[in-house]
Amino acid sequence: MISVEEARARVLALAPAPEPRQVALADALGRAMVAPALARLTQPPFDASAMDGYALRSADLPGPLAVIGTAAAGQPWQGEASPGSAIRIFTGAPVPAGYDRVVMQEMVTRDGDRITVAEPGGNPNIRPRGNDFAEGSEFLPRRPLRPADLALLAAMNVPQVTVARRPRVAVLAGGDELVPPGSDPAPGQIISSNDLAIAALAREAGAEPLVLPLARDTEKSLRDRFAQAEGCDLIVTIGGASVGDHDLIGKVAADLGMERAFYKLAMRPGKPLMAGRIGSAAMLGLPGNPVSAVVCAKLFMQPLIRAMQGLPPGPEPLQATLARELPPEGDRQHYLRARLSPGDGLPAIEPFADQDSARLWLLAEADALLIRPAHDPARRAGERMDYLPL
Repeated sequence: MISVEEARARVLALAPAPEPRQVALADALGRAMVAPALARLTQPPFDASAMDGYALRSADLPGPLAVIGTAAAGQPWQGEASPGSAIRIFTGAPVPAGYDRVVMQEMVTRDGDRITVAEPGGNPNIRPRGNDFAEGSEFLPRRPLRPADLALLAAMNVPQVTVARRPRVAVLAGGDELVPPGSDPAPGQIISSNDLAIAALAREAGAEPLVLPLARDTEKSLRDRFAQAEGCDLIVTIGGASVGDHDLIGKVAADLGMERAFYKLAMRPGKPLMAGRIGSAAMLGLPGNPVSAVVCAKLFMQPLIRAMQGLPPGPEPLQATLARELPPEGDRQHYLRARLSPGDGLPAIEPFADQDSARLWLLAEADALLIRPAHDPARRAGERMDYLPL
């Protein structure tokens, strides 16, 4: 068995370089940029008023001042800032050259076309030209694009961006005991849940998942499903990768020319994890136990999908304060389902007493995976521990 760290490195080595695609800004939410966008203008393009009020010269305070014009957004005032003058100005309007301050209207007393300033305040209330960004500024976030990013790119006058092609991920679950949700299971059958969960995790990481029809426990059925995955960048199988008489995925994958990177790792849950390459696609063979499959997908599949898009693979551990004492850990790195609660500074984390890898209910209730390294000593309540958020 290899360590989680070594397995992670081998999995990430399977990621090809991202393939660039041009997409319209309206279609870019959640995509990973692979080339910087350059601002095509300066924002704001002029010194702009930050509020409704009066533009004036600080040297003329407190007045009285003569109001000689009006400036509004999209309707600049054209004139000369003569001594003793002011203009009525609204938020976003260009501040004419020569005026160095905008006084908010609540601080001004107006009588006809003359104003007196009661209290100018310390803020000039002017947004300088280029205060947000300048023409030619580069924007290349190292994360999926968020709504605020799209707003920025639009303000930069960028109509489209260069992003990574979404990896195509085939999800293959197999076993004669599995039937799809909505079925009436016969004796000995169970509802297939892993394939939907793994596909959702793939989509969450930015991939385009393809859930293949359930495979039967025959080599022919598995070969047919692998054929249906042709053209995908990653094939993720679930279950059937151990060494029992009915565990055929490893054998069929090997017959199809799989180059195996590793087979088992020192981890709980998820010891039987297979990784490698089959043809032009990367391949991950996840365990069949539901919790094991999800945890391995979080730790290995999602980082691989992010790496395929040129993103930092993650996830990065956070810290919390242990809520109760724990006994010494065994010889495998353990990821315990846990609940977070508010704490003094750091959150408090309490692992569930039951860590059965078949109990999806506990996984759905968990906020985090508490990380315990192999051979971790006994821990006392109050100690800091690493965790991964769920």
